[in-house]
Amino acid sequence: MESTATILHADLDAFYASVEQLLDPSLRGKPIAVGGGVVLAASYEAKAYGVRGGMPGRAARELCPDLIFVGGHFSEYQRLGDAAIRVLGDFTPLVERISIDEAFADVKGCTHLFGSPTEIAQAVRNRVRAELGLPISIGVARTKHLAKIASQVAKPDGLVAVEPGNELAFLHDLPVGLMWGVGPVTEARLAAAGITRIGELARTHRMALTRLLGPAAGEKLSSLAWNRDPREIRTRQRAHSAGAQSALGRRPAEEHVYRPALRHLADRVATRLRAKARPGRTVTVRVRFADLRSVTRSITLDAPISATAILAEIAEDLVRSALADHPGERFISLLAISVSHLDERPLLQLELPLGLADENRRPGAALGMARFHADRAIDKLRRRFGWEAVGYASVALGLTRSVPDAFRELAEKEL
Repeated sequence: MESTATILHADLDAFYASVEQLLDPSLRGKPIAVGGGVVLAASYEAKAYGVRGGMPGRAARELCPDLIFVGGHFSEYQRLGDAAIRVLGDFTPLVERISIDEAFADVKGCTHLFGSPTEIAQAVRNRVRAELGLPISIGVARTKHLAKIASQVAKPDGLVAVEPGNELAFLHDLPVGLMWGVGPVTEARLAAAGITRIGELARTHRMALTRLLGPAAGEKLSSLAWNRDPREIRTRQRAHSAGAQSALGRRPAEEHVYRPALRHLADRVATRLRAKARPGRTVTVRVRFADLRSVTRSITLDAPISATAILAEIAEDLVRSALADHPGERFISLLAISVSHLDERPLLQLELPLGLADENRRPGAALGMARFHADRAIDKLRRRFGWEAVGYASVALGLTRSVPDAFRELAEKEL
């Protein structure tokens, strides 16, 4: 591991809202939210009132009566996000993009060309502001985890560098909610145990953390609290899964709500699987209730799938199972689908009609083949005429639309 602070974590500030204010200067300095029924992103002016991504639109308006809702310009988000990441790439080839608006970079091999890591970080910020008109915060540290925390401390529109000799002093006074992997549920669980600062977590015995959070999470957070993070920058990563999720606000846990949302998510996920020719065997769904508690259900299939209808039907069964096990939960706030164990050799094995119980969902059966060919036809039309040109009626006519893929990172990233 590096003994000097050479890792940068760059994060565009309130990215979607900042882009909207860039495109429409009349919105600058005003509280805005991207979305409608659900807040997908909020400007810093709106965040000052407590407005947050994933919040129902009605609740956001109660907090901020002057809140301005705007639609999303997805193509602009992608264009500007790509452009910002390219600025990092002008300084070092060691760039690991982790979302549309943030990336890690290791500048250890280019300081002789561009100056110290802090000087490089400042140069990146200056260029992104001058060339794109967007604010970006950057953290500089010896490890990826600490660099990411430093960028959060730097917000909005700032730069924080943590030198190796000052790591623990900097880290241990910060709230545990800034740690990578600590979501609202874990943060609340730690707070109930009297752990609110990273230093308090670091001083908690590992066995106690294991009992509180489980073996994997307890071990991981204990190491990160002492800044033990051996992960290196990975410039090329082959996906091991594909997923999408939808923040619903606070909706009834009823089929007319979750069914169209799941079909839209399945459409997004299955389209990506087919585009990469990588069907998957394990389907996982996640259901988050109104109090932010979540449950997951998964199934591993005999044959890998990438057909939209098959994935949607399996996901619906899994959600029904999860809700049946929690009859007291009347509302849901998020749904997610993930497909993992992706096949490296996507050869389709044809199957005889043997009358199996799951025959209609087997990709090699007659109906499975018909569904796959229908998906292929839709994919071809969408590539030529755009995503909205054609689709499934059950999705287009559904009462609930999911959050677009461009906003998936606003919710929790892992299933």
